[in-house]
Amino acid sequence: MDQRSLVLVISSVLLALSSFTYGWKFVKKRNYLLGLELWVVGVSATNAVGFFATGSPVSYEISHFFDAFSRGFGMPVIAVAGLMAITHGYKPSIRQDVLVFAACFAGTFVLVGADFIAGFLPYYYLTMWILLSIYLLYFIARLISTGAMFHAMTVTVALVTSLGIAGIYDFYKIPGEETNVVFNFYTLALCSWAYFMAAMYYGYCALERAQDGAR
Repeated sequence: MDQRSLVLVISSVLLALSSFTYGWKFVKKRNYLLGLELWVVGVSATNAVGFFATGSPVSYEISHFFDAFSRGFGMPVIAVAGLMAITHGYKPSIRQDVLVFAACFAGTFVLVGADFIAGFLPYYYLTMWILLSIYLLYFIARLISTGAMFHAMTVTVALVTSLGIAGIYDFYKIPGEETNVVFNFYTLALCSWAYFMAAMYYGYCALERAQDGAR
């Protein structure tokens, strides 16, 4: 395994650990939308480890599918609905959670399998991440209103870095992409998303503490 592949494997492991760890923490809070979505990202990252380590086409296809799920529906729809539990008191039933995931999985099969949408897909992914970012601006404003300035800053960094990754994902190629050991798209993306999971969880907890203190 060359140095570039090793760095990609380490970055994928970092994202997998972050996603599974904070996903479990959300599940313990009975926020199954956020918990399961983070686990989906963890599954994608775990298969990315397999792909970068061995070149397995099966691992690539699994990682690609779950990546499409999270970019197209998981983060901008499911994660936002999960965060709304703390910003709007939104508490769906288990049945509603299952229906949301089923609909998003069905939509993902269309995204990755329908040829007619291929040319539009990069713009769809970017639009969905912009919509997620708009909600995160509101989330940050709520953190600021409760005095949680540190967590507002960390979520702002997560917003900026993830939106930057979304912006260059399908539209810009980093010079030296094929040979750069550290400064390549996938390393930057995987590390940014790993940070995103942690920032989102601790921001959520900060709002939760503020609400408990106000009661």
